[in-house]
Amino acid sequence: MKRLVFTFAVLGGVLVCAAEAPRVFPKGKLPDDARLKPLKDLNGHFPFVVPKTLKAWEARKAELKRRVLVATGLHPMPAKTPLNAVIHGKTTHDGFTAEKVYFESVPGFYVTGILFRPTAKAKGKRPAVLCPHGHGGRLQTHSESRILQEIEIGAEKFKESGRMPKVARAVTLARLGNVVLLFDMIGYADSTQLSYQLAHRFAKQRPEMEGKASWGLYSTQAEMRLQSIMGLQTWIGIRALDFLESLPDVDPKRMAVTGGSGGGTQTILLCAIDDRPIAAFPNGMVSTSMQGGCTCENCALLRVGTGNVELTALFAPKPQGMTAADDWTRAMMTDGYPQLQQLYALYDKKENVFCADLTRFKHNYNYVSRGLMYDWFNRHMKWGFTKPIVEQDFKLLTKEQHSVWNAKHPEPKGGETFERKLTKWIADRDDNLVAKMSKDELREAWGTLIGRTPPAFKDITREKVDEFKRDSHIEFLDILRLKRHGEVLPVVSLYPKKKWNKGVAVIVSNQGKSALFDAKGEPTAEVLALLDRGTAVVGADLFQQGEFLNEPLQQTRKVANNREYAGYSFGYNHTLFARRVHDVMTLLSWVGGFEEEKPERVTVQAKGNTGAIMAAALLQVGGIQQAAMENPKFRFANLKSYRHPDFLPGAVKYGDLPALMKLSRTTWILK
Repeated sequence: MKRLVFTFAVLGGVLVCAAEAPRVFPKGKLPDDARLKPLKDLNGHFPFVVPKTLKAWEARKAELKRRVLVATGLHPMPAKTPLNAVIHGKTTHDGFTAEKVYFESVPGFYVTGILFRPTAKAKGKRPAVLCPHGHGGRLQTHSESRILQEIEIGAEKFKESGRMPKVARAVTLARLGNVVLLFDMIGYADSTQLSYQLAHRFAKQRPEMEGKASWGLYSTQAEMRLQSIMGLQTWIGIRALDFLESLPDVDPKRMAVTGGSGGGTQTILLCAIDDRPIAAFPNGMVSTSMQGGCTCENCALLRVGTGNVELTALFAPKPQGMTAADDWTRAMMTDGYPQLQQLYALYDKKENVFCADLTRFKHNYNYVSRGLMYDWFNRHMKWGFTKPIVEQDFKLLTKEQHSVWNAKHPEPKGGETFERKLTKWIADRDDNLVAKMSKDELREAWGTLIGRTPPAFKDITREKVDEFKRDSHIEFLDILRLKRHGEVLPVVSLYPKKKWNKGVAVIVSNQGKSALFDAKGEPTAEVLALLDRGTAVVGADLFQQGEFLNEPLQQTRKVANNREYAGYSFGYNHTLFARRVHDVMTLLSWVGGFEEEKPERVTVQAKGNTGAIMAAALLQVGGIQQAAMENPKFRFANLKSYRHPDFLPGAVKYGDLPALMKLSRTTWILK
């Protein structure tokens, strides 16, 4: 094996040469690391592996629920500001009334929709159903030819009401005795403060909306504060339940949620984190296949190592139904639904989950699937109907009857100025919330951002590659393997020839293990001094350093999607920063349990811009007596691209590097 390879770099206009550290893999061969495979995207396969015991599932459930809250920007859960709800424009129809509604999810950000109530009198309070409508909006209307085709194939029954299936769902639920809120997704119908194009068709980053003091959604600043359309929409769902709960005729102990497609996604997330719904019917998005293609259905961190089926399982053991159609849900009957049944069986509640095979229909929430939903809610919300429920026709509402805004209730202003104001208000709110978190709560939040706990020493396999005896030390070349994740770590260890003092210094650098050597390929003066004192020195190539690269790293990888949105890449994959933290945790776990003889003292040095990586690792790894950092002025807030190697969603929200240093379990020496 060749000892030295020289590379050249320009620093300050001066050409300098630097030695590459000894290699553990042959020259030109990349490590056999699973992380070098193509990134996972929303069109991948997302199986649900059910834990063997209920105890194991409950632990996993707590972890995932926290993940959903963190990813959607709702950890800690915000205080609820006044709804200032307005209900107006009541009209009476055959078996139901319709009223226009708007309320504030946060000050100045309005939720709009139509409130449906039954005309029949009730003895007591009524059950309530929240209806997130999904893409197409509540005003989506089938054309004449489309509705005739739907009727022909049995997907719809009525030419009139079937033209607006989302309204048909809400009307029928009201006729069945429920108070129903059909509210607008952001950018649809009367929800205009953030545009449809922004919420659902965002494709290219806006440099003008990127700034430390003022920023827009999808920006690096927004991502590092976990601000997203998906997060906003999830909060709107929570506030919509608040609105229903506030109505005097609603029984707060009998509320359910159902939505189709994008509304199915909203149903999944809302029911995962809000305890109030007692039944759910997330239609058209419970799948081990495509997870939701819109920007509004994706956010950073959410589906790393999980998927919609497992997120749906967070509602267990409460009753929920769904259907499989001729779309991305077509495999549910054999891949997804059996696993949900298995999960519910752990609770002895297998009957509380249901999936109907409607693969004869394309993607839908049609007359047939709606009928299944009515029967499901009748059973589990105790409506009391003993005969099959059959949806009836009705006359559609007029445009004027649907319009929330009018001269008396003017449409609120939106646009980029409002967008900046909204993101800043949320950031200020969250700053106050985070300031009240305990150290343990903050460590838990940062742990969710990193997405991994340190491996046990027994889970790390050491593969010895080579050994060299030098004048002052013995040089070991090793490969550390973390088989569970398919990860490898190229490592060089320098062991003093004189008596070992039971100390180990771990050096992490932007240059990987090459940082241990000077331009001549000899250990640096700093390393030699450590060896002279009897301290062993360890360095490694973290992911996409050193032996992981065939060419210099310019920016991180992204999934093959033409939209420039962090959620598409880092909603399914760890960031490079997180992966490097994983590597440091693996390295420290191995060093701390060293096979030959366990060290009494482990210190670490973070060179270049690796201080944040080391601090994040030390957040979870104990037993490190001292840590040195070369660049304590690094801040995540200064990054300008989500493809920067140091990008980490949520890092600014939870206190940036100063918070990491305070939370890490060591004493810092700043250089």
